[in-house]
Amino acid sequence: MQINPQAVSLRISAGLLRQFPRDPMPQVAFSGRSNVGKSSLINCLLGRKSLARVSATPGKTITVNFYDVDRKLFLVDLPGYGFAKRSSDSQKQWSRLTEDFFVNNPNRDLVRLVVQLIDARIGPTDDDRLMMDWMRGAGVPFLVVATKCDKLTAPALTAALEQLSQQVSGCMEPPIPFSAVTRMGKDRLWNAMLAAIERGTPQ
Repeated sequence: MQINPQAVSLRISAGLLRQFPRDPMPQVAFSGRSNVGKSSLINCLLGRKSLARVSATPGKTITVNFYDVDRKLFLVDLPGYGFAKRSSDSQKQWSRLTEDFFVNNPNRDLVRLVVQLIDARIGPTDDDRLMMDWMRGAGVPFLVVATKCDKLTAPALTAALEQLSQQVSGCMEPPIPFSAVTRMGKDRLWNAMLAAIERGTPQ
């Protein structure tokens, strides 16, 4: 599949299931805790600076953001989790929206891949583990991306990736090191995403 990542627009920031797009296009979703770097990663992938807004207050916005890429693909930014100061009502909204995306999404059969983001400096949190356990149990294809790799020295990054590889299982491939600053891992992640789309597309 040939995709022009520059031909992109934010289709909708959906706060309700009924707002989810119904276009028959494959979807790649991005999951991770608040402040793990999802918006920066999406901006990097699409060659934009501020298409996906980087919030100064982690966990403030709870929506599922659908980015229409070249009318061939939706990149889906799921709401971040694990923000301790979030109210109970906000936590319920996050849970409902995330469940709606995976369970009630009218195009759930078009979700080709979930990109699970983990901060390379911290490793998987309990919330990350719960998310990956759920995806393994539900048979949702996912891969792990280690974010903020530019903040580690080369030896520390090597050690962090080795440890992360041992801590996660069920991924489609080893964790991908990524930096939105240096663009490390951008091409590798795009290749993995497109390969997952091709595998899931009926011939």
